[in-house]
Amino acid sequence: MQDNPSGSPDKIGIDGAQIYLTDIEVDLDELAHLAICDLLQCPSIGEFERATFISGWRGIPDDKAYDTVSRQSQYVSILRKKLSNDPSYFKRVYRNAFKLAKPEGQRSVPMETAIDFWRMFFSSGKGGLEWNTPSTRWLDLWIEFYETNNKRPVNKDLWNMVGELVLKTKEPEGESLSWWTENGAWPMAVDDFVTFVKEKRKINGDTMDIS
Repeated sequence: MQDNPSGSPDKIGIDGAQIYLTDIEVDLDELAHLAICDLLQCPSIGEFERATFISGWRGIPDDKAYDTVSRQSQYVSILRKKLSNDPSYFKRVYRNAFKLAKPEGQRSVPMETAIDFWRMFFSSGKGGLEWNTPSTRWLDLWIEFYETNNKRPVNKDLWNMVGELVLKTKEPEGESLSWWTENGAWPMAVDDFVTFVKEKRKINGDTMDIS
């Protein structure tokens, strides 16, 4: 897995990473890419380190050896299904993506980058969890709210809580927002978003349909 054997023999950089991902049939802009980054504990997008690359593939808890590109490609299909069917795994990959999304040395993710990641995670086109519903365009509303009302880089706490918000709204009766209280532990941005959604619903004269 050497991208630059003489300079960094234990790392593979962006060019080599793109070749490898193509070999295992993973698109750069699909959620499975971030699942691979989680599995192999990539320090950043487009960078693999030898130790975690080897330990990641060897540490998969089943009786198969994922020691070839073909077998690793087969495992990607398992990860795609797991992202769709296992909320706890989806949450783990989402939370791990924070360190991949933020610039090196920074504590927060720039707004534009965060929006790109939210679109990947919370729409089904690239393997994510569809947040928009027929009655409430949650992802569209969240992005509209964040671009117009917040406009700030996203810190780790807010990043994590956006994931919780998505899962909360997808619970039975979650779209009604009846679970939200002013005394809850949600970040201020989420509280403001709930108010934003409720105002939208009032304007539309409908408690649910704000498409």
